[in-house]
Amino acid sequence: MRKNAPKTGSNTRNGYSSKTVLCDDGEIELNTPRDRENTFEPQLLKKHQTRITQMDSQILSLYAKGMTTREIVATFKEMYDANVSPSLISKVTDAVKEQVTERQNRQPDALYPIVYMDCIVVKVRQNGSVINKAVFLALGINTEGQKELLGMWLAENEGEKFWLSVLTELKTRGVQDILIACVDGLKGFPDAINSVFPQPHIQLCIIHMVRNSLKYVAWKDYKAVTSGRKMVYQAPTEEAALMAMDAFAKVRDDKYPQISKSWRAHRENLNTLFSYPPDIRKAIYTTNAIESLNCVIRAAIKKRKVFPTDDSVRKVIYLAIKDASKKWSMPIQNWRLAMSRFIIEFGDRLSDHL
Repeated sequence: MRKNAPKTGSNTRNGYSSKTVLCDDGEIELNTPRDRENTFEPQLLKKHQTRITQMDSQILSLYAKGMTTREIVATFKEMYDANVSPSLISKVTDAVKEQVTERQNRQPDALYPIVYMDCIVVKVRQNGSVINKAVFLALGINTEGQKELLGMWLAENEGEKFWLSVLTELKTRGVQDILIACVDGLKGFPDAINSVFPQPHIQLCIIHMVRNSLKYVAWKDYKAVTSGRKMVYQAPTEEAALMAMDAFAKVRDDKYPQISKSWRAHRENLNTLFSYPPDIRKAIYTTNAIESLNCVIRAAIKKRKVFPTDDSVRKVIYLAIKDASKKWSMPIQNWRLAMSRFIIEFGDRLSDHL
């Protein structure tokens, strides 16, 4: 028997240890009982724990809304009179990096009827300089009509090689087929997707095409040009759209020749829309699906003129998407009609995935 071994039942109380804990109501002092043998384990607030976990969710919520670290520090001081350090906020938000990695490596469905590809440009500090980087997003619509983030990539340049790596990554993770790919005229994308997935229909984003058309239009002509473009993309058939484009060109080419030139150049990747009746086109339009997500992301990055690191970009945008995805429980508009048409048109490719 060891000489200094404690006797059975000899353990006794040994006063209290105090610590400051951060909670919703600010800072509070807690006195935790101690014992001589140091075997007591607090259950509500573990040893070395100095904040209540609900506080973490508040920090992440503020971060997702675009608040900077300094703004979050000021908010906690103003609302709770709590001194939260910038290092604590960084520690809480750094935990998001694991979620980003997990989401990026998650196994997707084998087939997606529609996949939207888009990008948002942000400014990032790198090697002492501030440069533009693009955050590329892949948003899938599964066979149930629900939105699903397939991936997020950060890059300085786009092109066929870049898109080939992105699409190959999706295929490696488990995506076998994409029926319709809606894209923002992304350079090199059509060639890249055709080399990875079997015969996808490519549809350029109408909203972005319209915006690009109006970029250099004088304000006094804005309404008339917008109306003329609408006659093209809302035409009932491709033939009617071509006639509307000719009519537009006759009136506007003298002043704005680049508009009809651009639409004619992209005709091959714009006509997918005319294969479907108007009610189903709404399911393919990128207006609601990707634009609503972009609005959430832009709101989150608006206050941040320059991001300090690539990781900070990923964290803010991931949290913004996570917040937006809470509303993704319902199918997108007119989905049943769209799926009925897809089953007829893509029967063999869809049959094994329904």
